[in-house]
Amino acid sequence: APLALASLRPVVSKGARAMLGVAFAELDAAACAALVPEFLQRYEGLIGTQSQLFDGIEQMLVRLEDAGCVWGIVTNKPEYLARLILPQLGWEQRCAVLIGGDTLAERKPHPLPLVIAAERIGVAPAQCVYVGDDERDIVAARAAAMASVAALWGYRLDDDDPTHWQADVLVEQPQALWNAATWPQI
Repeated sequence: APLALASLRPVVSKGARAMLGVAFAELDAAACAALVPEFLQRYEGLIGTQSQLFDGIEQMLVRLEDAGCVWGIVTNKPEYLARLILPQLGWEQRCAVLIGGDTLAERKPHPLPLVIAAERIGVAPAQCVYVGDDERDIVAARAAAMASVAALWGYRLDDDDPTHWQADVLVEQPQALWNAATWPQI
């Protein structure tokens, strides 16, 4: 039987292995890892059918663009899968850079994907603000010398406490990114 979204939601940002671990709790890590290729194949066939933006994300991106800001995506999702989602969101021409978990030799929490993303859009990492919903995002941003914002609306485990991540700023909703008091000095 299909799992309830509520049971998978906390581990979505942890990737395919974590979701398979929830779905097949009786299997060990090696058995779950063996299922990843089939999971990704099925996911590719269904990609975007259940995807939806968090409230306020589109408005926040439009506001960024109107202000002349360039934005991109650094995800641990395989790049080919992330690229399939962009057109469905109308973002393929808007997203200035996309780095997937398999794009480079390293993935978050290593800073390399963030540093390369900044390089590809022609700015220094210190001029960037990285918004993420996982501690790996904040660790990567700090190591890349980027300002870090912990998005409290994302996917998190119940025992994850973003106040311990050492983010520069915590925001409850995308609209809060426009409160001048919440922006780190860059």
